[in-house]
Amino acid sequence: MQTAPIKDLIGHLDALLNPSAYADYGPNGLQVPGKDRIGTVVTAVSASAALFEHAAGQGADLVLVHHGLFWGSTGPVDARLKRRLKLLFDHDIALAAYHLPLDAHPEVGNNALLARAIGATDPEPFAGIGVRARLDAITPDELHARVREATGGREPLSFLAGPDPVRTIGIVSGGAAKQLDDAIAAGLDAFVTGEPREPVMNDAREVGIHFLAAGHYATETFGVRALGDRLAAEFGIKHLFADLPNPI
Repeated sequence: MQTAPIKDLIGHLDALLNPSAYADYGPNGLQVPGKDRIGTVVTAVSASAALFEHAAGQGADLVLVHHGLFWGSTGPVDARLKRRLKLLFDHDIALAAYHLPLDAHPEVGNNALLARAIGATDPEPFAGIGVRARLDAITPDELHARVREATGGREPLSFLAGPDPVRTIGIVSGGAAKQLDDAIAAGLDAFVTGEPREPVMNDAREVGIHFLAAGHYATETFGVRALGDRLAAEFGIKHLFADLPNPI
């Protein structure tokens, strides 16, 4: 099996994603060290004990996720974090995570790739880490269907209160329902995110905009998978995506 130095992999990802440009909620890059050389990388959305057990069974040397283990000012190690770290230590698996830089990237970012998957074109930066783009004058029902297909068949929560046809869209993956206000201010026809908030139904209806919540997990599978594929192509290592669905 071909292997590559982990410092080269992390250096490649840091150069690509430029994490120092973002004021993030947790550290980006290598969070837990492991082997010096990597032959198999497993990618996934979120760090968890179930993921680490799965990765160990796949012979992973590196786990690369969007949501890592450490957030804000992480306090003392509790039983849950101890178990997760022990799994990594016992199997000598490294852990790396990229959060906001992976949402925002114009090539391998969650939002850019989701826009492409639903057939949106001419993407531009929007609401910090999101994108705004154009659609080919589709019906609201077609928009719903495209979002459902792009996210693996997960049925989005949709308030289809905007214009018909739909020509413009804003996308911010994950828990970004508050950015509906940005979409309204920008005069967009539709807004897609992962999680809803209680006020969005009435806001969408009163303003006249389509709102679709397609799932936090489901809207953030794109970036890590693209990163894993990129590492495999660049360094000749093995990449496996671990699909551990979360209904949220």
